[in-house]
Amino acid sequence: MSESRYDVIVVGARCAGSPTAMLLARRGYRVLVVDRATFPSDTLSTHLVHPPGVAALRRWGLLDRLVATGCPPIHTYELDFGSLVLPGAPGTAAEPCAYAPRRIVLDKLLVDAAVEAGAEVREGFTVSELVFGDGGRVEGIRGREADGPEVTERARVVLGADGLHSLVARAVGARQYNENPKLMVGYYSYFSGLEMDGVFKAHSRPYRSFGAWPTHDGLTLVGGCWPFAEFNDIKKDIEGNYLKNFELAPAWADRVRGARREARIVGAALPNFFRRPFGPGWALVGDAGYCKDFFTAQGISDAFISAELCADSLDAALSGREPFDTAMAGYQSARDQHMRPVYDFTLQVSTLEPLSPEFEKVLESIDGNQKAMDAFAQVNAGVMPVSQFFAAWGTSLTD
Repeated sequence: MSESRYDVIVVGARCAGSPTAMLLARRGYRVLVVDRATFPSDTLSTHLVHPPGVAALRRWGLLDRLVATGCPPIHTYELDFGSLVLPGAPGTAAEPCAYAPRRIVLDKLLVDAAVEAGAEVREGFTVSELVFGDGGRVEGIRGREADGPEVTERARVVLGADGLHSLVARAVGARQYNENPKLMVGYYSYFSGLEMDGVFKAHSRPYRSFGAWPTHDGLTLVGGCWPFAEFNDIKKDIEGNYLKNFELAPAWADRVRGARREARIVGAALPNFFRRPFGPGWALVGDAGYCKDFFTAQGISDAFISAELCADSLDAALSGREPFDTAMAGYQSARDQHMRPVYDFTLQVSTLEPLSPEFEKVLESIDGNQKAMDAFAQVNAGVMPVSQFFAAWGTSLTD
């Protein structure tokens, strides 16, 4: 079996893996990225890159490339609660817009950026197991390309960016904490003839939610959500239940009926947890290390932020500026501090329970106040912490 040496092997090349590889390669590290997929290829996704994620693309010099693909900017989040509709700007003057790229576009863009930075990328490569050395330290991976021989590759660190069902996390027994069960199930498809004009529109009804936002090629992603407790009933007639949801907003249902569905309906339900993201010779980034319900659509933006935090800490460790455990404990602390408010907010809203009287009063009080509605949109975009919003507007979700 052939062997070679890398500073970092990244398992998984999508929204967490390729950016981390790119950032490390730009700093001169020898990086190998492997993924069983080939690119471009699709994956289940909310598509939304909220303004914090857009800011990361700008920092990396990749935002212009995304814009050049024809991905439409989203300048307004319109949150419809039935009795009132609250339109607001999701971003700030520095980063005013969100984007919702198809993953066949975004992931390919990120993989190409990693290659340009100097990372080696092997597509269609399946990892069969990790290689362990003395004392249980991870030293590499073993796997093969589609019809190739099994190979062993070694590195100072193996980084799992391989998602919710991470092989790396399973192999090292990464401990989970802050665990919560699946709260919601959602399905989506793409429609043509449903113009959104730069608006992300979400409808919230008791125990139901549905919305739409523009993506590539003139298409609009249209999704619907239900409490996870109803999953078995929903999946008996996915299409019927998907369309039935929209009837709770008759004007919206009319718009959907006037459009054309261009793809099959797909969906998922996600658990909620953090994983310890490092150990001897290994680390985790993105959904491999932290997963939550997709209702708030924060997955891509959080993957970008965690990629930056992880790359910074790995640089500190690999360069010798800090011991590995010290540097990576800093990564875990920074990641958890950044992600926990969004995680907690996601758990609160993903139950799809009716608004509390106190929360409803707050929303009624900000109706028509553009500054306040912008702030509420920014909470949903992950720009403003929910605590800051309620400190400014007079209550809290738990009152």
